[in-house]
Amino acid sequence: MQAGQGDGMELYHNNMSVCAQKVRVVLAEKNLKPIEHHLNLRAGESHTPEYLKLNPKGVVPTLIDKGEPIIESTVICEYLDDAQPAPALRPDDPILRAKMRKWTMIPDTGLHRACAMVTFAIAFRHQEQSKQLAALSPAEREERLERNRLGLDAPGAAGAVLHHVKVLDDMAAQLAKTAWLAGDQYSLADVGVLPYVIRLEHLMQSWLWEDGGKRAAVGDWLNRSKVRKGFAGIAAYVDPKYIELMTPTGNEARPQVEAIVARGT
Repeated sequence: MQAGQGDGMELYHNNMSVCAQKVRVVLAEKNLKPIEHHLNLRAGESHTPEYLKLNPKGVVPTLIDKGEPIIESTVICEYLDDAQPAPALRPDDPILRAKMRKWTMIPDTGLHRACAMVTFAIAFRHQEQSKQLAALSPAEREERLERNRLGLDAPGAAGAVLHHVKVLDDMAAQLAKTAWLAGDQYSLADVGVLPYVIRLEHLMQSWLWEDGGKRAAVGDWLNRSKVRKGFAGIAAYVDPKYIELMTPTGNEARPQVEAIVARGT
């Protein structure tokens, strides 16, 4: 596989999906340019019979390489680092690689679910479409409608906010000791959590690490992440319509988020 081309790769993704952002950061770091298929998730394009044959979960992203579908964003990122070893996004040292994997597991063990809750509670509840709700089970539909009505007062929403804060605190503690999350080398550890910090920024909650507070190291890390070429995997795909929604709803939600954080600390 030569750098600068996807060597027959195809990527099924969505511009604002945090999981797809993660994979696109890796692709951009490695200068790989697969054929892209953008799916409109709100229109149900990830649940068509054709796509479900590739990804039975009906989620994005899905990478096709050498005719084989590869699913789960964390798995895809490691696959890309195996298939295209340079530039390496995993440390050579086994201990540091284990530390890296601790960070890459964080989205899959709670942060992703918390992100979905916070995003919907603040912003997406204002635009959810009936077609999306129709795809849910009755119990899931009822839970979603209740969450949409209550926003940050919905059951679990405060816990989801505090889950983000705990991750930010853990990041700040690590970044006080090392330049990047798994040591002195930028790695899949940083890639794994970057979209979730960006989501908070898009939701106007960057005050959590700004103003020179105890999480200032997260802000420094974010600034350094943004100047890497891999950040194009996020920045080049931002949908202005989403920002137009997230900006006012995020600003409106800030006092409530601040109150949740104050109660939880």
